[in-house]
Amino acid sequence: MPREFLTDAQRRQYGRYEGEPDEAQLTRYFHLDDTDRALTENCRGDHNRLGFALQLTTVRFLGTFLSDPTQVPHSVLKFVALQLANTGVDSLGNYMNRRATRLSHRAEIQSHYGYQDFNTPPWRFRLSRFLYSRAWISNERPSLMFDIGTAWLIQNKVLLPGTTTLQRLIIEIRERASNQLWRRLASLPTAEQKAALEALLVVPKELRISPFDRFRKGPVSISGPSFISAVERYSELQAFGLHKLDFSGVPSVRFKSIARQAGIFSQWQIARMPDDKRLGTLVAFVKAFEINALDDALDVLDLLITDIAGKAKRLGKKKRLRTLKDLDRSALTLAQVCALVLNEEMDDDKLRAAIYACVPKSQLKQSIATINEIARPPEGHFHEEMVEQYGRVRRFLPTLLNNIRFECAPAGANTMAALDYLNELGPTRKKTLDDAPLEIISKSWRRLVFDPQDRVTTRCYTLCFLDKLQDSLRRRDVYVSNSDR
Repeated sequence: MPREFLTDAQRRQYGRYEGEPDEAQLTRYFHLDDTDRALTENCRGDHNRLGFALQLTTVRFLGTFLSDPTQVPHSVLKFVALQLANTGVDSLGNYMNRRATRLSHRAEIQSHYGYQDFNTPPWRFRLSRFLYSRAWISNERPSLMFDIGTAWLIQNKVLLPGTTTLQRLIIEIRERASNQLWRRLASLPTAEQKAALEALLVVPKELRISPFDRFRKGPVSISGPSFISAVERYSELQAFGLHKLDFSGVPSVRFKSIARQAGIFSQWQIARMPDDKRLGTLVAFVKAFEINALDDALDVLDLLITDIAGKAKRLGKKKRLRTLKDLDRSALTLAQVCALVLNEEMDDDKLRAAIYACVPKSQLKQSIATINEIARPPEGHFHEEMVEQYGRVRRFLPTLLNNIRFECAPAGANTMAALDYLNELGPTRKKTLDDAPLEIISKSWRRLVFDPQDRVTTRCYTLCFLDKLQDSLRRRDVYVSNSDR
């Protein structure tokens, strides 16, 4: 960590006035109560009383005494002098004539109001403990810790130390917290796990990249093979067994920060780190990227199912456009027949003959068949075209069922029952299924899932399950416990 981390503004403001205090600050820090006035009145001369009051209000506001107590903003001088009804503003310069007077006033203020020197026990230790707890559980910038430490000192009436003293203390505390974090992370894995983690940085002879770089790269396309690769990446990271370790003693914010940095560093940067830091970084990387890999696989699955549905919808629309002329022709034919049926002047005994005279029986049968074939039911959502994508699903379905462990809320019990059924069934060439859970079958899928003999067809049931699984995952009725999302 850089030794110089303070901004120019922080350097200017530390223990000094930076501009004029606002009205709220004047009211809070520069108001003199009865006790303040009683002590001030003990001083001889207007310039001494005003100087004493300025030192008192300055240490309240800045947390330290100024080497020249009279160098205060004009608004402060005016506000304090007005409370004292002091007419010695013009003679305030005389307050600097006797150093002993200023030092005695400072000692009196410290004694009466309980201000302590920074190096007086136990204040340095208490501040160190406070800053260490923040450095351990969070990843705050050192400049922010500097401001927090300054505010703590002022609140606890501890006189501010020098800028470099507080700066060195923060650097020391952050390094101590970081080293403790590296040691704790490095102590978690077993000897076998440590060897496997170190091997991540080694480039195999037959390859040009290390396993570390390979695991950092997630899926870049939406396809069945991409989903299989994403699940394999998750399985390989899971094989390290780090999810079984107890990370409860490691702050989650610091852990995620280390994992995020590990994803940015090159393998050569990590390889040059000290032993504990290198091993701790690899532990955080594998643990965090195991979860990321699972989320990536689930994202690919969701997008893949969406792509299958989208492609089915596009195919359905193309088919519908190609058959639209036939549908219109058949609809117009049936419209002619319906017009004859609705004609009140037509004798019922002669109706059939009139219909066949207008439209031949064979043409009427053909029109009915065409409409039944082409027209879609109101609840249809291109599920028939989805079933045509079964070949894509069959390639990645075993990977989905065998490598990802799903859990469910009560609302997802039906989906889990179908998932368990298909998992137990395994790869099969059976065209129909026996004893399949039927609760997942919606009205729009029912006419496809059941064949004319009222048997459950394998292809349609599987596609119906994927449709239901996607919906359950999005509703969080079905979830994966090791996933962040």
